[in-house]
Amino acid sequence: MRRIGLLLLISILLVACSETSDTKGNNDSNEITAWAWDPKFNIAALELAEKSYDGEEEVELKIIENAQDDIISKLNTGLGSGTMKGMPNIVLIEDYRAQSFLQSYPDVFYDLSDYLNAEDFADYKIEPTSLDGKMYGLPFDTGVTGLFIRTDILEEAGYTVEDFKDITWDEYIEMGKDIREKTGKHMLTLDFNDLGIIRVMAQSAGKWYLEEDGVTPDLANNEALKESFRIFKTLIDEDVAGIHTDWSQLLAGFNSGDVVSAVQGSWIIPSIKAEESQSGKWEVVPIPRLNLKESVSASNLGGSSFYVLNIDGKEKAAEFLKNTFGSNVEFYQDLMREVGAVGTFLPAAEGEAYQTEDAFFSGQKIYADLASWMEQVPPINYGIHTYSIEDILIVEMQNYFNGQDVDKVLESAQKQVESR
Repeated sequence: MRRIGLLLLISILLVACSETSDTKGNNDSNEITAWAWDPKFNIAALELAEKSYDGEEEVELKIIENAQDDIISKLNTGLGSGTMKGMPNIVLIEDYRAQSFLQSYPDVFYDLSDYLNAEDFADYKIEPTSLDGKMYGLPFDTGVTGLFIRTDILEEAGYTVEDFKDITWDEYIEMGKDIREKTGKHMLTLDFNDLGIIRVMAQSAGKWYLEEDGVTPDLANNEALKESFRIFKTLIDEDVAGIHTDWSQLLAGFNSGDVVSAVQGSWIIPSIKAEESQSGKWEVVPIPRLNLKESVSASNLGGSSFYVLNIDGKEKAAEFLKNTFGSNVEFYQDLMREVGAVGTFLPAAEGEAYQTEDAFFSGQKIYADLASWMEQVPPINYGIHTYSIEDILIVEMQNYFNGQDVDKVLESAQKQVESR
């Protein structure tokens, strides 16, 4: 009897331990992890989302900061090896890169179609975040572009912001030459190793490095790309644009007051505002357009979206995104007020924060303006090779500057891409 009693006691203890372990496991399962970059923007947005989350299930969000390049490297290494060990529940991926992951690892990402309404988001964000009619990404920030410009320097040179509205790039260059002569300041800076401005110009005309199928190279006879190359070279040749070689130099240019304007995505706003002494001296207007009838004064630069990996916790992660970035209008108002981030969730644009007059930007309702321009951005199929094609174009841009004909360099780029 004593032995039976001992076995019974051991059994009870095992059950108790098991229950404790299960309970602990349930607590642990409340944790979802997210990988993102940029503590002042993307990570700040996730932190605010955690505070705003009011779903039925408890969620403990563990945010792990990684440089964007590190996230790409870790995803490629992990997913390429076929193991999901160490992968996060939620990962932020730049829109230009999204299709390469979705198409290369189609079973790795969790279908969010039942959690989100695609019509609630800017149209141009749907193509890069979807595959085979299913929505795998939650469209997050907009890279809607603007021409951010210093009003005091314009006034010094005899111009107003109105002069820079509804203009072509050639008109921008002509005024820029005059302002350069009168003030000694460049209108903007460019980076020969980052053709983001080329992407902005091409998308403004509804064109990309690939045809609409996202596969066929479209370089040699691409009039928008040809025109973009010409504008890039003219900006440098006419000394309207200076040169920067990294992100810090880009910021230093306009933060120091040595550069008059910046053509960037809306995510540049916190960086511009970082120089508080320039408050009241900036406005933002639509970007210049190309000399092509299909070009509009709206485009996109960068932008990223959240994806849920198809691992344990996927439902909880999807519910978290749905409850915050996917449906909460008030969250987006706080996101704008506290982080300065403009999302692509269209119902948010009707919120109070979007109508706020921003003193830093001379009292302009910049978020309402950016939201309206966002709806004009031409949708593009970025395909899966944006940056590998751009590596070729960077070399060909140098050849163009060295005297080769623009048609020849684009033909060369076309052949190189086709031969890969």
